[in-house]
Amino acid sequence: MKKNFLFSVIFLLFFAACSKKEEGTQLPYDYSNVVKPNVKEIIENASWQQKEVAAGITWKYFQFPAIFESKQYINIIEIDFSKGLKLDIPYVKTGFLKTSEVAIAQQAFVAFNGSYFNTTTGGSTVFFKKEGQVINNTVNGFNSYRENGAFVQSSSGAMAIVAKPTAGWSALTEPLALAGGPLLMAEGKVLKQLDVDFNTTRHPRTALGITAKNTLIAVTVDGRSSQSQGLTIAQLSDLMEALGCISAINFDGGGSTTAWVQGEGVVNFPSDNGKFDHEGERAVATVFTVK
Repeated sequence: MKKNFLFSVIFLLFFAACSKKEEGTQLPYDYSNVVKPNVKEIIENASWQQKEVAAGITWKYFQFPAIFESKQYINIIEIDFSKGLKLDIPYVKTGFLKTSEVAIAQQAFVAFNGSYFNTTTGGSTVFFKKEGQVINNTVNGFNSYRENGAFVQSSSGAMAIVAKPTAGWSALTEPLALAGGPLLMAEGKVLKQLDVDFNTTRHPRTALGITAKNTLIAVTVDGRSSQSQGLTIAQLSDLMEALGCISAINFDGGGSTTAWVQGEGVVNFPSDNGKFDHEGERAVATVFTVK
């Protein structure tokens, strides 16, 4: 009887010791097997609200409850220029203009904000050429990674997103060019980005991309709100890839991010007034319009 009792006590003590060890020890786990969220699948399965603004122009929007581990309100404008549409970039050399006001004045179908500008005096702070004339050169001291690419249009109307030439912007032959950055995609591949706050912090973003079908895609992602937290540059790159772009570029974001649609007005939620509404539009220096 004593032997059986002693054996039972030893067994219980051994079992308790093993249990404690299991509870307090991190079990091995292969973190390299963590699955990256399938952004393309999330995009394709979303219940987009959609409207054909004009022949060749489709506007879509959706508030994602969970994409990139956050809420995001995303507007997409898809433009097929084979339908006879015309792109323009109105601008000011000093002072400011609002995307919505320019769009109305030009009787545009859609419009969205352009690139970086001087928030004190106005005017572009990055390279801008229109009708073959250089309107602005990039200002001294401007971050190179924010002007390492450009949207360009040839005299025949062909559009492209290109990297900054090694010889500088003067090497561009296209009559229309607006610099921006970071460049997000080139030749169908997402590009590696610098580890700097501008890239790694979530912000409202405006981006342009071109698909394999030669469709231009303008994207706005709202931010600085619990309703839409904004994206990092890496996340924006993944989004543009998921949308089918083969080349893409980031333009001015933050409070400048604005998308306008004829008959709807400002359709995103510009953050410049600190509210999640359509009234916080910031005046800028360059605007893309399509009509």
